[in-house]
Amino acid sequence: MELRALRYFVTVADELHFGRAAERLHIAQPAVSQQIARLERELGVRLLDRSPRRVRLTAAGRRVLDAARSTLAAAGQVQIAAQQVMTTVRIGTAAGMTARLERGIDALRARAPEFDVVLVDLPVEARLNALRQGELDLALTRGVRAVPGLTVLPAWNERLYAVVSRHHPAADRADVGLADLAGDTLRVPARKHDPPLHDAVVSALSDAGLSPRAGRPTGTLQDTIVEVGSEPRSWTVLPADQVAEIRSTRVRSIPLEPALTIAGSVVVAPGNAGSAAECAVGAFRDEVVQHRP
Repeated sequence: MELRALRYFVTVADELHFGRAAERLHIAQPAVSQQIARLERELGVRLLDRSPRRVRLTAAGRRVLDAARSTLAAAGQVQIAAQQVMTTVRIGTAAGMTARLERGIDALRARAPEFDVVLVDLPVEARLNALRQGELDLALTRGVRAVPGLTVLPAWNERLYAVVSRHHPAADRADVGLADLAGDTLRVPARKHDPPLHDAVVSALSDAGLSPRAGRPTGTLQDTIVEVGSEPRSWTVLPADQVAEIRSTRVRSIPLEPALTIAGSVVVAPGNAGSAAECAVGAFRDEVVQHRP
């Protein structure tokens, strides 16, 4: 059994669509189908129910999915341990932080060019667990205020943007108020994808007095963008750095006015006073986004 096959299966399970999974993996769709079929033969069970219109996990597929995620996370931790050297700064991150990472790493290398930087892309809970186990030096997070056994250092405030279809009445406006969107359907990624970010966004809207008409939770961030782009009277809300990475021409991003923000943090293990970690924390704390994507 190859890790590649498990990775392909997890991606298909996330997307429930072979074509989108292939796009995420940057490979041809037949290769994904072949690997999934081989994995099913090796395990002796059917993992996915396929039809011309939809892909669903079987009961066996749901059980295997949890084990596959754990196996891939363990393999990632092995890779982290193998890459560890005295001058390495291991940073846990996730999609939607490219610009911040680039600025922070530039600042880090300006302060200490001898350090090598290793980026490790993990879901937020795996990111924090890897930090607890000494497999990361620091982790970047959004919406995290306190974590048992770790130290959370507030580092930046990130503005929230409304994202709407290009056919939405507000699509060409310079800014938009929450009251203008209250009658539309809010679509946000399901909480399981990033609980702290989800809770921070929902809390920011609630604190601003908005109780939007909520649609069913969406899948990944990419799914959310596609669905909002296809529904003229729906919208979502995203942090500035995530908005900056949207490539779809079917949606428009609009700053909310009055401005709403969520907190971003650098998380470290208590007592991690190594020069690399101190320098890296300082580099990211210096970075505060004030631009429009």
